[in-house]
Amino acid sequence: MHRTSSTKTRTTSFLSASFVLHCPGAKIINAMRHPLDSCFGTYKQLFASGQPFSYDFIDLGEYYVQYQRLMDHWKQVAPGVYSLDVRYEDVVGDLEGQVRRILDFCNLPFEEGCLRFHETERAVKTASSEQVRQPIYSSSVNLWRNYENHLSELIQILEPVLRSLPAGEQPSGFRNIEPDLAN
Repeated sequence: MHRTSSTKTRTTSFLSASFVLHCPGAKIINAMRHPLDSCFGTYKQLFASGQPFSYDFIDLGEYYVQYQRLMDHWKQVAPGVYSLDVRYEDVVGDLEGQVRRILDFCNLPFEEGCLRFHETERAVKTASSEQVRQPIYSSSVNLWRNYENHLSELIQILEPVLRSLPAGEQPSGFRNIEPDLAN
């Protein structure tokens, strides 16, 4: 049996999710991260081919909210059929467990080399090419907290998504404020 695999890591890849419904056996790994870490990390990145929405907190926040809405839609339409959510924070905390989970989802055997991804000599053409060349590190987990006071526009746009998170993962300003029910 011939298997073909493709990996897309672009910030716009989720827009192609509906295509998977027409590809028998195709699977999507939804690589997730805390919304503020995801957006802030994207904001700091200078993309070679340009991602115009990524250089403005309002545009970036609205883009993320649409991503979340679309992924929630696909989970309702085809729950667990083709999509696996993998949280960055879980990968950092348990690389081997998450690698095994991903490979199991893809019906692939475990290989030790998956844990040593940073040792590859193949070309890597993604915005995270520098990170791919080093072992997993945790310094980017909750990095947004260091800049929370400067992220108010982004936090406001992401509020519906952020309020769905456990209290400990929400911005500190949310803890004593009731959600705006008028919106």
